[in-house]
Amino acid sequence: MTQPDLFTPAPASLTAIKHGRSEYRRRDVTTNSIESAFAVMKRGIIGVYHQISPKHTGRYVDEFAFRLNEGNCGRRTLDRLDSFVDGMAGKRLTYADLIQDKGDIQ
Repeated sequence: MTQPDLFTPAPASLTAIKHGRSEYRRRDVTTNSIESAFAVMKRGIIGVYHQISPKHTGRYVDEFAFRLNEGNCGRRTLDRLDSFVDGMAGKRLTYADLIQDKGDIQ
């Protein structure tokens, strides 16, 4: 079974949970999965990078989305590395591009 991509558009039947009204579950709808994903990302950022810049937040989110989607321990390590290399193929980030200020936050 493949895991869904975090950036897949939400279905038309999207349901909202209203924490402000002390609602945390409605039948089979909860926010546990996304809260867990954000908690893992937050712990990773604090524990590994200590701080991040708004300019590169998207790159950090992409990294943790990859980790979440590829974290199936049932897959062999080489298969996981293959998908990592496939995701990098044809992409290049030079230091000059990394530090270039384009006047907007990406």
